[in-house]
Amino acid sequence: MSPGDATMATELDADGPDADTLLAELRRAEGALEDVNARIETRGETAVERVAAAHERLTDLFAEYETTATGTGREEFQSYVEFEAELADFEEGLDDDLPEREAFEAACDRLDRRRLDERDFDRARDALAPATEIADLLDERESARTRYREARDRIERRIRTLEDRIDDLEDTLAFADVDFDADLAPIREPIEAYNRGVEEAFRTVRSDAPAREVLDLLGAAEAYPLVPFQPVPERLESFLRTHEVGTETIPTLIEYADYSVSKLRHYVDEPREFRAAVAGNRTYLDRLDADPLRIGWPPPEAGVLRRRIDELVAVVGRFAPEDVVATLRDVRDVADDDRYDELREVALARERLDAGERERLRSGETEAALSTLRTRRDRLVGALEDHPER
Repeated sequence: MSPGDATMATELDADGPDADTLLAELRRAEGALEDVNARIETRGETAVERVAAAHERLTDLFAEYETTATGTGREEFQSYVEFEAELADFEEGLDDDLPEREAFEAACDRLDRRRLDERDFDRARDALAPATEIADLLDERESARTRYREARDRIERRIRTLEDRIDDLEDTLAFADVDFDADLAPIREPIEAYNRGVEEAFRTVRSDAPAREVLDLLGAAEAYPLVPFQPVPERLESFLRTHEVGTETIPTLIEYADYSVSKLRHYVDEPREFRAAVAGNRTYLDRLDADPLRIGWPPPEAGVLRRRIDELVAVVGRFAPEDVVATLRDVRDVADDDRYDELREVALARERLDAGERERLRSGETEAALSTLRTRRDRLVGALEDHPER
């Protein structure tokens, strides 16, 4: 791979840790987990759990009484008496074969005094240290497991990032055989001519026809899913169908929507209902345009375009001049042309790839970068297989 190819692959993979860093983190996390597992195994899982349970009971007593059982007041003395009783029960309940029993007994001895202060609790904790070291193994193992899982998670996220970039490069590579210099006029010009014509025709009907006629057109379009007008809001349609103002044009309705209720009384019946039904759907009326009738660029696949033209003819023929419908038939002829798929592919490629991407595709950099990213992805995938979840 050339230096340029390596640079491209590195740039595509730049926003995150590299594979070596991720794998080193995983190995360290695995080593820490294996180390603590070995220490637990040496002592025995059951033994560690028994020590941890006893340790938790005793340290809970420390936490409960350390503040209340120290001091010279009546309440402090009562708490001290309760604590000493609890401590005696704890020590009496220790199993004879409990590992580090001596540490628990030594901790209890540090607190067997006529009066306690915080230093006595500190001494008890110091005496308990050998048992604490064993009890902490369970928390240490859980922390090690968490670090191990997080290391695997980071690799999984990196794999997803790499796969997204691999998908992008594969999409780019699909255009490797495209002739970017091909003349697109045979498909672009008929589509542009139709779009201009239908936009003008729809502007005319929207601005000049009674709103009810536009509602009729939109209602007819609902039968054609490839002509995706938004449905007319039910309240708006009901009001315009049943009130005289429905014979006004849409621009007039939009103008009325800005009027106050008192001013509306001179123009419409039931002005408050008008404001709720029409002014309340002002955004729908403002946004009503010919976009659902246009053919986008790049155009769809030939089969889709043919089906869409059939539906467009049924809708556009209701309001547009015949010459607009004729341009639709011209587009249909384009879709039937043997070169349509090839030219559409050129249009897609020009739309999706900038000049730099085209040059890298032509020079082979894209294919080389794709190979590099796949290798990096596969290395990380293999690492996850070698380091399963724990």
